[in-house]
Amino acid sequence: MTTDAQLADLLRRMGIPATFNLCAGLHENQRRFGWMHAGQEVWRLGWNEMRSVYDGFTIANHSLTHPNLCEMSTSAARQEIAVGRERLQQFFGQRVAGFAYPFGAVNPAVMALVREAGHVYARTVDSTADAFPPADPMAFHPSCHFLAPDFWQRYDEAKRCGVFYFWGHSYELVDETLWQTLEALFARIRADPDSRWGDLSELFD
Repeated sequence: MTTDAQLADLLRRMGIPATFNLCAGLHENQRRFGWMHAGQEVWRLGWNEMRSVYDGFTIANHSLTHPNLCEMSTSAARQEIAVGRERLQQFFGQRVAGFAYPFGAVNPAVMALVREAGHVYARTVDSTADAFPPADPMAFHPSCHFLAPDFWQRYDEAKRCGVFYFWGHSYELVDETLWQTLEALFARIRADPDSRWGDLSELFD
């Protein structure tokens, strides 16, 4: 099982909505090796299994092949952004409203291209205490990463603005302890009477 498939199963079992940011150009018909992380193999899902794995979740664009868009020509960056979105929409049959900047690399020119391609919001990797509403939807800053040491402090601080948004990669869950930690994190938020799980489409659509 790939880590995305394992995460999707956990989210589905706990009734938690989520957005998966995908690079359409990095997947082939069958599952294949991607890279090594923390001494473990990271595998990319094949197109033949992606509908079932991500069924019921929101799909967002992460560019076509995950380059640093700030280092590309305007025409090349435009293709990475626009074609990535088009392929995901065609395959999953759902509108792709969101974008996540590869490597968190963003500048005004890239933001303009993301907006031009039809995205409604775009996420950075820069944490903020006031995630919503963003000054510009093309620079939507998250509350924190899910492994942030001050996660719960940021969670409490986010109640001021009413939105707590965290992000991460499933391949960062390198051992069973981290999976158990994530499940406990989900359970604690779900048990908080002052919170409810929501989808980004509720904020930006």
